Amino acid sequence: MATCPSGHESADDDFCDVCGFAIGPMDVRGAAAPPTVPRPVIPAPQAPGPRMPSGAGWTAVVSADRAYYDSVQATNRPGAGGISFPVACPQLRFRLAGAEVRVGRLSAHSGIDPEIDLSGPPSDPGVSRLHAVLLEAADGSWSVVDPGSANGTLVNGTEIPRRQIVPLRDGDRIHLGAWTELRIVREG
Repeated sequence: MATCPSGHESADDDFCDVCGFAIGPMDVRGAAAPPTVPRPVIPAPQAPGPRMPSGAGWTAVVSADRAYYDSVQATNRPGAGGISFPVACPQLRFRLAGAEVRVGRLSAHSGIDPEIDLSGPPSDPGVSRLHAVLLEAADGSWSVVDPGSANGTLVNGTEIPRRQIVPLRDGDRIHLGAWTELRIVREG
């Protein structure tokens, strides 16, 4: 049993079963590090591209992505045929602040109140209550981890392994659910 920063007891050593917060600092493989070890700096990605400089303001821009929706429909997953693309879906902007930013759907029953709440309307039925977590590194850069969502998470079109921290760059696109896109942008 482990205890999260909010004081919940959890059988999961990586993420709280109740609120979804990381339990202890995370290493680059997504496993919880011993509580006495400070959160390590996540190494720069091997692919070319600028790292997010420290002190910059970062925003997650949330929108409905028709091309992603069409690709999900093409997979013929069970239940996908019953999901319609939203007629209207306003673009939302969430300023990234704090060490962790949880992405998902509000669930009073489960005690999950994500900082980026995708409950809608419209509500993307493919988004888990705790679908992803954005993590800020000591150098001001951001990463994403899928703590075990039901439908997976993609970064720039590639599905990321569950519980593995993936560094992000300005303009990276995170897809989740049936149509939801989060674009990570530097502002200011």
